[in-house]
Amino acid sequence: MPKMLPFHQILANNLIQNVVNFTVWFALVFWAFLATRSVFVTGMIGGIYLVFTAGFAIWFGSLVDHHRKKRIMLASSAGSFLLYGASLAAYALAPADALARTEGATLWGFILLVMLGVICGNIRMIALPTLVTALIEEDRRDKANGLVGMVTGIGFLLTSGISGFLVAWDGIRGTLLLAIGFTTLAFLHLLTVRIDDPEPASSAPGQRKEIDLRGTIDVVGTVPGLFALIFFSTFNNLLGGVFMALMDAYGLSLMDVHAWGLLWALASCSFIISGLTIAKTGLGKTPLRTLLLVNLIVWTVASLFTIQSSIVLLAVGCVIWLFLGPYAEAAEQTTLQKVVPYERQGRVFGFAQSVEQSAAPLTAFLIGPLTQFVAIPFMTTGWGAQAFGGWYGTGPERGMALVFSATGIFGVALTLIAFNSRQYRQLSATYAAAPGEPARAAGPEDVESLPTRDE
Repeated sequence: MPKMLPFHQILANNLIQNVVNFTVWFALVFWAFLATRSVFVTGMIGGIYLVFTAGFAIWFGSLVDHHRKKRIMLASSAGSFLLYGASLAAYALAPADALARTEGATLWGFILLVMLGVICGNIRMIALPTLVTALIEEDRRDKANGLVGMVTGIGFLLTSGISGFLVAWDGIRGTLLLAIGFTTLAFLHLLTVRIDDPEPASSAPGQRKEIDLRGTIDVVGTVPGLFALIFFSTFNNLLGGVFMALMDAYGLSLMDVHAWGLLWALASCSFIISGLTIAKTGLGKTPLRTLLLVNLIVWTVASLFTIQSSIVLLAVGCVIWLFLGPYAEAAEQTTLQKVVPYERQGRVFGFAQSVEQSAAPLTAFLIGPLTQFVAIPFMTTGWGAQAFGGWYGTGPERGMALVFSATGIFGVALTLIAFNSRQYRQLSATYAAAPGEPARAAGPEDVESLPTRDE
């Protein structure tokens, strides 16, 4: 039986805590809708999550850089535990009807308290890629990042199934009780894991523990093409906001809610398959090239999977989109892990997360009205329906499809421009020239037991 390495234990621990946090988030959305029957409330919860993620990421990154990784991950779980406990107390003390009134402060105070508990888990999400740098040999980090993607996929799949059952069983109260219990379990398990990461330089006498946003921007600026990589990922998230805003509406226009939920759960399995594939084959010698190739495929598929009203095309599009997502994420992380100094990686990952995550909610908030008041009339009674509705189709669903197609074409054009840019060539050269760590002799073990510095 393969040895359970510290890195694998950390992955398992993160899986437990991630499932807890995202289950609470999803359950809060389901419970809030059932309590208020307000789509506005559910939309605001998603917006709160993305705004909090972008707003706290830089600070969280500085916390990761200035503390031992195990210590800060324990603090993340402790913070979630305390906030979930406070949320449960607030729920128990609140008058029953107060949590059903969208105009009242009680409901929004409760939502903010729960969401802060979820957001505490983002500290772990920033710490994990820095631990890949600390624990995994440089020539195996792309495969380790694939395992990270697999864990994310498993968490997403489990969360999708668990949340609804918990809300049906005991509403948000039962969800919070279980969250407190499993967060305690994750905390206690992490206490037993030995993580041999370096002591942060800021722990030395006389050193200050500060966010130092200016210094982080300077570090990003000193790596040729790194700003371009972050802004390319940001623009991809900007376009990805279209999927956030319209995917459920488009899917439900073609099938009933049960069939759509089943399709989405099955398609999510491609997340796990993708992570396993990366862990086996890696990303190649040039992860940045892999990132752009993946995006070229994704946006080509996005421009075509709604070309006709077809459940088969929709399913294929979702599978490809979800399968290639971990490749893009792992490629970006692998690049940053090599070209950014370890003592700055938490802040750079936090900075990248803050900038990149700020894009999707902007698109999501804009694309709904644009689709509703421009694209749908254009493909229902407007010039588009008359000009090419005969083969493309007409009606509200084809208005949404047109937005997907236009987004895909725009994404393909952006990726081709990035492929031919000076910044791409500069960052590729920097990655190739960056000093790597001496490779160890290959042993009989493969990805199942990634070599770490603890061995």
